[in-house]
Amino acid sequence: MRISAANIVGREVADKQRLEPRWLMAFSAALGETDARYYDTAAGVSMHPLFPVCYEWPATRALRERAGLAQLDPRLVHAQHDLTIHRMPTTEVLRITGKVVAATQRRPGALVVFRFVAHDGRDQPVTTTDFSVIYRGVKLDGGERSIEKVDDPPRHKNALPKVGEIEIAATAAHTYTECARIWNPIHTDVAYARAAGLPGTILHGTATLALSVSRVLSAFRIDPRSLRRVRCRFAGMLPMPSVLTVLASTDGTSLAFEARNAQGETILERGWITG
Repeated sequence: MRISAANIVGREVADKQRLEPRWLMAFSAALGETDARYYDTAAGVSMHPLFPVCYEWPATRALRERAGLAQLDPRLVHAQHDLTIHRMPTTEVLRITGKVVAATQRRPGALVVFRFVAHDGRDQPVTTTDFSVIYRGVKLDGGERSIEKVDDPPRHKNALPKVGEIEIAATAAHTYTECARIWNPIHTDVAYARAAGLPGTILHGTATLALSVSRVLSAFRIDPRSLRRVRCRFAGMLPMPSVLTVLASTDGTSLAFEARNAQGETILERGWITG
């Protein structure tokens, strides 16, 4: 299958989403969070650092439709994530813009980068995400194209020690789907996942990342409200049930982390958290 970079890069959409305490709390609950700040409706519910994936999701779907990529959804895998938090959102209405900013050829398929920017009521940026996906087995026609600079997370220089393990239940993707309001059938529909060439359903990449970030923050006693950037590459898929092992270290200014499956294979690499 083939797509044209010239036809998709530059396509854009806009959306609005209302952030409500119930949604914020549900997302944290799906991750098994016990930090009271994620549920304190009296003081104001804190947002989990990865919650932006929830309010970006409707724009993600709309942008794939606008760019003519929706038909390739079964071939889509999350390849890279780069979230910048300009300020932590609260319970407010956000305007989310989405744009296809790059399309390049990689060995497994076509890499497409979607950029989502959330603005508040004063039109100030709240979060910016570069959401990169690979369409497996798809070729680019007419060469590569990019209209914005896209950063690649650097490799880790040193080995990372283990900071914890997370038990992934057989129903983890179903719970995450409903609480995050992110519906993708490769995570909950066995027949659909197998038709897409997968052995079965897999946990969302965003859930894997959110769980890993939670474990790192807990291990190093970092206030989640201090985060300003989270980025990583996805190197594999996580079936369910399973065990997710998280490894991390700090140099005093940033946190390096990765995650491995039950077989010790890296499924999340080049993870970085900065405050």
